[in-house]
Amino acid sequence: ASESMKKEGENANKPDNTAFTQQRLPAWQPILSAGIVIPGFVVIGLVFIAIGVALFLTSKNIQVLEMDYTGTDTGSPCSKCTYNVSCKCLLTFQLDKLFEGPVFFYYGLSNYYQNYRKYGVSRDDYQLFGYISNLKNPGNDCSPFQYDPTGQPIAPCGAIANSFFNDSFRLFHNVDGVDMEVPLDGKGISWWSDYNVKFRNPELTNGTLKDTFKGTVKPLNWVKPAYELDSNVNNNAFLNQDFLVWMRTAALPNFRKLYRRITEGNYSSGLPAGNYSLEISYNYPVAIFQGQKKVVFSNVSWMGGKNEFLGIAYLVIGSLCIVMSVVMLIVYAKFQVPDEDLCFNLHTT
Repeated sequence: ASESMKKEGENANKPDNTAFTQQRLPAWQPILSAGIVIPGFVVIGLVFIAIGVALFLTSKNIQVLEMDYTGTDTGSPCSKCTYNVSCKCLLTFQLDKLFEGPVFFYYGLSNYYQNYRKYGVSRDDYQLFGYISNLKNPGNDCSPFQYDPTGQPIAPCGAIANSFFNDSFRLFHNVDGVDMEVPLDGKGISWWSDYNVKFRNPELTNGTLKDTFKGTVKPLNWVKPAYELDSNVNNNAFLNQDFLVWMRTAALPNFRKLYRRITEGNYSSGLPAGNYSLEISYNYPVAIFQGQKKVVFSNVSWMGGKNEFLGIAYLVIGSLCIVMSVVMLIVYAKFQVPDEDLCFNLHTT
């Protein structure tokens, strides 16, 4: 009886006698021969080289104009503003040919670590989502930019909001000796998910944002409160486009952020050749942390902005594949075993 019970126990743990449980399913295992691998490497290499050439040439055709306006360089028109606030300076430049549109206008910062952890979490997402309770009682993550010295809550709170980039720019095109202002379009420059999902303005009190923000104070480094950032009532407070762009922190210490697009009026097809001047309201100090500021004009292509590295990477990988195929071909031709010797070895074994 004990032996039968033992056999029953063993059978209970035995898998079913099926092709799946007994691993008898049909399978196909490719045998990689020289006739398959070497041509495969050649094809992959040629495809990568073709893609690399297309990416590299496309990137080369993208126009980029960068100008530093930190003011630390000798002879810089903004040198008077390096250690001053509320200062204005003028950058002039010349375009020899059409700067094809649409033109994107960026500001760039260097040696600025937005990826520093304590800086990156210094915000109250509930406040930025429009919760009235957090508007008046910001979260502890915002410290030390949670309350002002008098104990009033700061809105928006936190180090990211407090360091909001506030330089402003006006672009002029000199036409027959007259400076014509180039319209800069600031609509929709932020991410769709930021504007429609992550950020919300609090519900209006008495129909105005000013009443809604009553009892709070602006960030310490701001000139205007959140509800007066723009004359357009739909571009204020936590839904201000420039504010949304700034609140999406950069991963690297050298970065640029979109400031405006040039897509309107006589400049919808781009910036014509000629003389230009950029009026800068220099408000954002960077010399205290050895930072740099620049403005960047750029257009884009089907692959995005200028990025020569991507094309070079494809060219390098494609070239390596071609080289490896040649090496494997040489090794195969030199060390291959003739078919008759292979058959003899098999029979003798």
